This record gives sequence, C-alpha cells and structure tokens, in this order.
Amino acid sequence: MHTADTPSKAVSSARMPTWFIPHGGGPCFFMNWKPADAWHKMAHFLKSAAATLPHRPKAIVLVSAHWLESSFTVTSGHNPALIFDYSGFPQHTYELKYAAPGEPELATRITHLLGQAQLSSQENLTRGFDHGMFIPMMLMFPDVEIPVVQLSLAKSLDPEAHLQAGKALESLRDEGVLIVGSGMSFHNMRGYGDPRFGPISDEFDGWLMHAVEMPSPMRHPALVDWAQAPSARLCHPPRAEEHLLPLMVVAGAAGEDMGRRVFSDRVMETTLSAFSFG
Repeated sequence: MHTADTPSKAVSSARMPTWFIPHGGGPCFFMNWKPADAWHKMAHFLKSAAATLPHRPKAIVLVSAHWLESSFTVTSGHNPALIFDYSGFPQHTYELKYAAPGEPELATRITHLLGQAQLSSQENLTRGFDHGMFIPMMLMFPDVEIPVVQLSLAKSLDPEAHLQAGKALESLRDEGVLIVGSGMSFHNMRGYGDPRFGPISDEFDGWLMHAVEMPSPMRHPALVDWAQAPSARLCHPPRAEEHLLPLMVVAGAAGEDMGRRVFSDRVMETTLSAFSFG
C-alpha cells in the first residue's frame, strides 16, 4: 500500500516549480465515496501543496487533461465560467463554484511564446474552466484570488510537441507564474477497481518516477518514448493518453531542473502519483 509522501520543502529560489498533480475522479473530493477515505490522502496532498511554494503565485497556467484542441489553445476571457464535464454524480456537485479570474494578457503572452517556438496556438475568449482545473484548484487555492489561464493539450497527443510547449513557457516561472499539469499518472478506466491492475500500475509508476528523476538530457527522450515503458499501454491505452500528457508540458517547462515524486497513494486498486520539478 502506498502512502502520501511528506510534502516537499519550499523551493529555495524565487523561481516557481512546475507540478504534475492528480485531479481525482470527477468531483470525488466533494461527495461521498466508498470507501469513505478513498481520496483523503490525495485531498490532503492538494491542500498542502501551496505551502511548499517560494511565494504566492502571481498567476497560474493550468494544463488540463480534459481539453484537447487541434492546436494549443489558451483561455483568454476575463471571467471564465465552469464546465461541468462529468456525468452521473450527485446534483450538488454541479453547483460547485470557483470564480477564479482569467488573465487575457497572460493568454496573449503564452500564444506569443508558443509561436516563437514554432508551435501553432490560439486564444479562446469564451471557453470556461473544466473540472481538471476547478476540482483540484478548489483544494489548492481556495481563496479564488489568483488569475488562471487554462492551456489545452494538442489532439496529436505527440509527447515531443507537449515537451516543447512546456519548454516555450519556462521563462514564465521567473515571473511568478506557477505551471500546473492536471491529469492522472494511471488512467485506464477498465483498470480502476480491478486488483489485477495494482502491480501493473506499480510497474509503470516506478518507471515514471525513475524517468522524472533523470537529468534533463536523459529525461526528455525517456518521456518522449514513454509508450515503450513497462505496462505503459495498460495504464494509458492507445489514443487515450491525455491524462499523462500534462506531465510532458510541466517537464518541458522544468528546463534543467530536477524532478521528483512528491505524492503516491493506492486508490481504486491503482497507484496514483504527483511530481514536482524545481
């Protein structure tokens, strides 16, 4: 059984780290679950994360597994609405509120940086925040005062492109911007709740931790070839790896900084982890 690791110490530099966090299952933190404590350790980790930062973020760029576009797209509205992109949950979970302000100027800056890296991108004035954003953010930054820009994945699902997108945004970290990838280190819907997937998820999670902890020149090619890792496609089936790709963006934004696993727990018979760089 995995347990939550001790939260990482505050970063010594003023430079922001980059994070890959698990966002759980739908609105899992705000409803009854069986067993009742299934998501408690993950919730505690998310609630504790902000205390490890060197200072309060000026803004947050959040990459959600639940938004794919033909090219990288950023929310550019002043006050994005919430998108309740889950189904079959209690009615009160469709009444959750998280009125974080947008940051149009940051959205434009992001498209400019991506363009400089020869990556196609666009702004979306009307797109709201999906649950890959607002569910974990309600725990991490409950005061709802920090501006947030959400960045989509690219439908190509190309890991190299997502690493390069992160690299293009690395300089934002020196401007007080926190870059967060919101997904799941294991995401095979048929595997959740199946004890046979425990060892399978352990094997891939062990490889992923080792890859993240590699020096950048080795980490980058390892993550590009993630599908060749042990049990990789049992944990993220073909053309359904969108929950892993936010990790590529934050790893790219890490630059030369080292990465580490900062949380791991067994939930629904599978291992789920979080990673931090910098």
